[in-house]
Amino acid sequence: SFLHLHPAVQINCKWYGTSYGGFYIMPSLLDRSSVIYSFGTGRDISFDKECIRKHGASIFAFDPTPKSIEWICNQKLPDRFHFHPYGISASISGQADFFLPANPRAVSGSLVKHKEVDAGQSVKVMIKTFDDIIRELKHTHIDAVKMDIEGSEYDVIDTILASPVSVDQILVEFHDRDFVQAEPRSKEAIRKLSEKGYLVYGCSRSYEEVSLIHKSKIRK
Repeated sequence: SFLHLHPAVQINCKWYGTSYGGFYIMPSLLDRSSVIYSFGTGRDISFDKECIRKHGASIFAFDPTPKSIEWICNQKLPDRFHFHPYGISASISGQADFFLPANPRAVSGSLVKHKEVDAGQSVKVMIKTFDDIIRELKHTHIDAVKMDIEGSEYDVIDTILASPVSVDQILVEFHDRDFVQAEPRSKEAIRKLSEKGYLVYGCSRSYEEVSLIHKSKIRK
């Protein structure tokens, strides 16, 4: 059932960040001019820090979760790490109900109801669409978009693929495990991504963190 997540192309990639918060990325495509969007920081910015330390990339990080915002405010952050205390939405910009984790010790809530959240416990958070975010931050090209957004990724991928901005790499944690369905929702997402020219090149052992590259960036 994980066949769709197996790498479709063999290229040199490296795992950046902790085993919990990391992803595979292609270092050869990153330098000081690189712009990386990091959706869902939680309490782990090890991936972001490694991109800054090794390449001097600029990170634009986003998280509406109260526990994450509080944690970020207490960190000594690198100069090139820019945090925005709102989340990404597939539909609207504005205030939204954000469901808190069912486990009180957990950090990550979600805009989507699934089995890891408490549907009876929500807070209002600020969210923005991908198009509104790129318009505000004035980006026309993004070198990598990293997403760990607790089940919202399936709908958000559609909006990124429909946007006028070019994105070289898409790194996404799929939360198939949080939904009851006949086949994993990531299957449809990978199909849409491949139709737009994205190929899987890296996948974690848990089959949750998946990295894709646009085929225009692969040297023949």
